[in-house]
Amino acid sequence: MTHDHNLPTRRSARQEALLLTGTVGVGKTATADLLGDLLADRGVPHAVIDLDRLCQAWPAPYGDPFQHRLLLANLRAVAGNYRAAGAQRLVLAGVAENTAERNAYQEALGMPLRVCRLTADLATVHTRLRTRHETDHDTASLPWHLRRAEELHLVLEAAGISDITVDTTDLTPAQTASAVLEATHWTDATTTDGHI
Repeated sequence: MTHDHNLPTRRSARQEALLLTGTVGVGKTATADLLGDLLADRGVPHAVIDLDRLCQAWPAPYGDPFQHRLLLANLRAVAGNYRAAGAQRLVLAGVAENTAERNAYQEALGMPLRVCRLTADLATVHTRLRTRHETDHDTASLPWHLRRAEELHLVLEAAGISDITVDTTDLTPAQTASAVLEATHWTDATTTDGHI
């Protein structure tokens, strides 16, 4: 989607971040990208951050298999740069398994954080994962993600740290992004001033 960067932008009264969390295969990254498009269409200064990309390094240190310490260090730097550039909304795609992780993200971001959990029934998630991994050369990847999907679903159910929940089972990614935007009310109290 293309955007006219000469259009007036909208400045919100406060900066805020939203973490799209959920099990693997539920649609976090696709939804985050499309939510960014919706915010741009409405002139809301924002940035989209894929948390997996901030910790995509090998090898992982002992005791930190998912590179969480590296993720937080990179998130602190990236979020600071986006805030300095005028972003009023930060949209994150990633996982927070508990309150401690949520709080760590908020501290690194330097702004209030809300959490939106995307859900879907596991049969739908497994179908999405099989489609995603159709061209994998690593035959172990799909079985690992299928197991992880169920495991993480249970972890997130028990954690109960989301402020918003959107069931994506019967929604397209575009419909999911629209539902998330409506739930956040992010465009309800903005003013157009022509500046980022």
